[in-house]
Amino acid sequence: MDPVIIVGAGPVGLALSLALAAQGVPSVVLDEGSGKEEARPARSVVLRADMAATVERLGCTTLRDEGVRWVGWRGMRRRQVARHLALDLGLGGTEEWSEDPDAPSAPAAPLHIPQHALARGLRDAIAHQKLIRLVTEARLDTVEQDPDGVIAHTRGPAGTWWRGSHLVGCDGARSTVRKLLGIRFPGRTAVERHAVAALRTELPWPGEALLHRQPPWRGAAEEITARPLPDGVWRIDWLLPPRGDLVTPDALVARIRETLAGWCDGVTPPYELIDTGVHTLHHRLARRWRVGRVLLAGDAAHLLGAVGTQGLDEGFRDVDNLAWKLAHTWHHGASERLLDSYQSERRAAVASRLRAADQSLPALRGGGGLRTYLPGAMRGHDALLADGHVGRGPLGAPPAYPHSPLAPPYSGGRTPVGTPEGAPVEDVRVTAPDGTTVRLRDRLGRGRLLVLLVAPGTGVWDRRHWRGAGVMPRLEEAVDALPAKAEVLVTEAYPGAPAHAVLLVRPDGHLVAAFAGVHPEELYAAADAARGGSPTEETDGTDETDGAARAGAEVSAESDRTADIH
Repeated sequence: MDPVIIVGAGPVGLALSLALAAQGVPSVVLDEGSGKEEARPARSVVLRADMAATVERLGCTTLRDEGVRWVGWRGMRRRQVARHLALDLGLGGTEEWSEDPDAPSAPAAPLHIPQHALARGLRDAIAHQKLIRLVTEARLDTVEQDPDGVIAHTRGPAGTWWRGSHLVGCDGARSTVRKLLGIRFPGRTAVERHAVAALRTELPWPGEALLHRQPPWRGAAEEITARPLPDGVWRIDWLLPPRGDLVTPDALVARIRETLAGWCDGVTPPYELIDTGVHTLHHRLARRWRVGRVLLAGDAAHLLGAVGTQGLDEGFRDVDNLAWKLAHTWHHGASERLLDSYQSERRAAVASRLRAADQSLPALRGGGGLRTYLPGAMRGHDALLADGHVGRGPLGAPPAYPHSPLAPPYSGGRTPVGTPEGAPVEDVRVTAPDGTTVRLRDRLGRGRLLVLLVAPGTGVWDRRHWRGAGVMPRLEEAVDALPAKAEVLVTEAYPGAPAHAVLLVRPDGHLVAAFAGVHPEELYAAADAARGGSPTEETDGTDETDGAARAGAEVSAESDRTADIH
């Protein structure tokens, strides 16, 4: 069968090729550039803990070697600390959890890394993959489809025709794939602008990320962000006024000196300026993410980034959602509903994030809004921004897909657990079929459904005994009969789940359903729904009825101007 064609060799395209290879699907990655990454420390990205773990699982080693996990988050307003959070330095899953809803829990630490280091780590992982072909200096100019596949033509030294089963446009904000498909990309241009500098210095909060609103010194930006990188380097962003003047080198150096002095008791500490830039944020959402066998992902499908939202993090969530669906389609065939669900789920999730950011901006940036009328609203603004940056709340929390077309119909054997249906499951410790104890997250991304049995006490039993005792034989028989490949895992406990509960989890870690015990027929129906039903059930692949997605995307005129720094 033909490989999947991936257009664009940025982090999203590279990650998608690795995610497909992990599930036995070959791909051709068409890179318009030379394949070399320019070192730009000021061009960095923040990944939420779960997405950082997903990228590490793909074989990217630079996250650990060249990235930094924040030890804390510090929010300041004028001269006061408005909010301070200690962050969990684990990989995002809590080692322990409590049934007490008031029990304190530290947010999982985001990971901050230069984008060139991230891309280099993904390319290094690809170098060890036989299923991935990376073609440089290949510029797409034609895409054609037929009932059995996609044909693409590229210009350049290796200009030729390519045949693929599907094609995914991961080619950025100016996406050629999107333009060839005639898909509109409405939204807002220059939602925010930031002056950016990467510099090596010492600040009073080693390892912590800082958001300083309304700094007290004269001429300061309305908002300044400082985020640590390895080797004593910091990325500092200054929010620029709308329609402001160009940022000259002299003006930027003055900002640096004033900011460092403001944070260091009036004295500018020694610093080494490494890189500078201007980061312009746009909010846009493609009208459609799928046309037949051609799909969009990453910046080709959406642009966001204001008030703590993270565009590349959302791009990796596209990969997490799409890869297993493409892999299932490639290996087994699938109903059109399965690939349609990629657009339905991800477009609605990104639209919700854009809507939350756009609704927050007038109050946060307009100098009035809620803080004019509501006592304590400024504290609410500080909490909203902090949650957006550390990955909580409407601006930052991992998405759930409660209204997915893959959701199974309700059945009597279901039981509620601490995770709502459609939401990401908790990263609990599990016993794998080979008897090893691993994190649940370690079993994701392999193209299989996961069936998780909650069995208190199994940790102290010999595996030879509990594999043949209780409900296990009946559960394994039910799993063997499922319409899609699945793996049985066992855990001592899961938040909110009763003993002997059975959880069905998608390959991307979202909960399909939970059952009070073993219910083979209901488990089968849920698994069948999760795979999109029978391959004979078809739609036209052009569903535009996702009103929830459209509701968050209605913003102004069309433009393809993009950011200088991400």
